[in-house]
Amino acid sequence: MSASASTSTKLPFIEFDRVVAGYTHLTILNELTLDARRGEITLLIGPNGAGKSTVLKTLFGMLTPRSGEVRMDGQRINGKTPRELLNEGIAFVPQGRNLFGSLSVLHNLELGAFYLSNQERKGRIDEVLNLFPRLKERINSRAASLSGGEQKQLEIGRALLVRPEVLLIDEPSIGLAPIIVQDVMQLLRKLADDGKSVIMVEQNVRTALKYADRALALEMGQLALDKPASELLDDPNLNRLFLGGHAKAA
Repeated sequence: MSASASTSTKLPFIEFDRVVAGYTHLTILNELTLDARRGEITLLIGPNGAGKSTVLKTLFGMLTPRSGEVRMDGQRINGKTPRELLNEGIAFVPQGRNLFGSLSVLHNLELGAFYLSNQERKGRIDEVLNLFPRLKERINSRAASLSGGEQKQLEIGRALLVRPEVLLIDEPSIGLAPIIVQDVMQLLRKLADDGKSVIMVEQNVRTALKYADRALALEMGQLALDKPASELLDDPNLNRLFLGGHAKAA
């Protein structure tokens, strides 16, 4: 479960400093300043259009900030490509299914580590399969034949092949049964406990808060609230922060 009590002792690892970003003529992030720390799950919440997924895309180099600065471990990473950021230790699991359905589990994993030597690729795939015994059992099955939970495991496993320091994950629970959602959240919790920085966007807020360390609420592309997840779970304003509506007074 979450470890919010320790957050104040950790230094920022990922930082957004007055970042302005968006799509063509549409500005989504309005001088956004926030941070995420090593060894924590940082949960981004807020109404649709608040900028949650845009944060992930900007951090992974899919969008270039118009102004402001994005830093990793104190170093500016603005303008780097997704491939360069993979090499820097940032991996992204986007929303939806992003697999080669006609290819086997093994081939999907191999494609996620195509740039490695054969020996190193095999070693890293073995590491991932040890984390996901079900994928090991279905190593020769087509990705399209996997259950929704198994496909999500494969997506996360493929991202872990780069041994990331930062894992970005957008809506991991979509289409999954509640018991599978719990398995995915427990995996993300383990990754954070092992020292990774996990930054997550998740519509199933109350479940995600049980596993996260911090919750950052965005409104209109700005940081509206930064609280330990355990405190926010019982906050009467949670519905307003998430849905953009008005919660009844406690």
